[in-house]
Amino acid sequence: MGKLVVAALLLFVAGCSGGSEAVPGGGSKLDALLAKAPVHAGQVTPGSAVDRIRQRGKLLVGGSQDAPLLSQLDPVSGELTGFDAYLGKLLARYLVGKPETELLSATSETREPLLSNGTVDVVIQTYTITPARRERVSFAGPYYRSGQSIAVRKGTSGIAEPADLAGRTVIVGANTPGVKAVRDAAPTAEVVEFGSDPECLTALKQGRGEAYVQDQAILVADASKDDELQLVGEPFTEDLYGIGIKHGDAEFTKVVNDWLRQIGESGLWQEVWKQTIGTVVAGDAPTPPAIDS
Repeated sequence: MGKLVVAALLLFVAGCSGGSEAVPGGGSKLDALLAKAPVHAGQVTPGSAVDRIRQRGKLLVGGSQDAPLLSQLDPVSGELTGFDAYLGKLLARYLVGKPETELLSATSETREPLLSNGTVDVVIQTYTITPARRERVSFAGPYYRSGQSIAVRKGTSGIAEPADLAGRTVIVGANTPGVKAVRDAAPTAEVVEFGSDPECLTALKQGRGEAYVQDQAILVADASKDDELQLVGEPFTEDLYGIGIKHGDAEFTKVVNDWLRQIGESGLWQEVWKQTIGTVVAGDAPTPPAIDS
């Protein structure tokens, strides 16, 4: 995301893109997307992940309900809204024939156990693909492109780029790419880890660190509803989000990748973007990243 994206997102008023909002002709934004959504038509291997999901009748998703523009619980409708949330509904529609999902709250520290023990079928939660994670999780995708960025308390001076983090205390999410990003960019920085984005934000406001490094997509959502937060500079890494799947399940990974290709080629991915992130970002939807790039 570039400067124009950040500027536009910082003008976002939380809740303006609720999933129950009507669209011309009646229905909701999600209904309009589901009307164009593909459904899996191939054979299903007995006992496979797809078979189990179909037998259950819903998709179990590890994710968040407090990430504006990505996956946030609408207090009025009680429905999840946002880019990741809508993709989860569309994937359920593809696998089950209906958009039935159940969200199980996940953090950067619990995502992999939830997948490995079968508590969730997929994790759709700004889950950055890394070589280390590939040793523990299979990834479908990538389905989105972002990068690590810097946030400070409004009015903070002296931090404009990654090199300015040298010798400072920097807050990062535990087990996130921000840890390595800070150590690579500013080896003398003191890295302090917290378990979740809200914890990191609280620590920043309390002065327990001078800066917070996190994926830009998360930071712009945070800044859109918190005028104490200020983003500085541009993303200094490139991160690719993947859909987390139980390690070694090549068959299910292929099914999800096939679905991602379909919604990318048909333009449905771009429509999901327009209905969520694109409601506050001017311009055309970006091109989805190439699968397995």
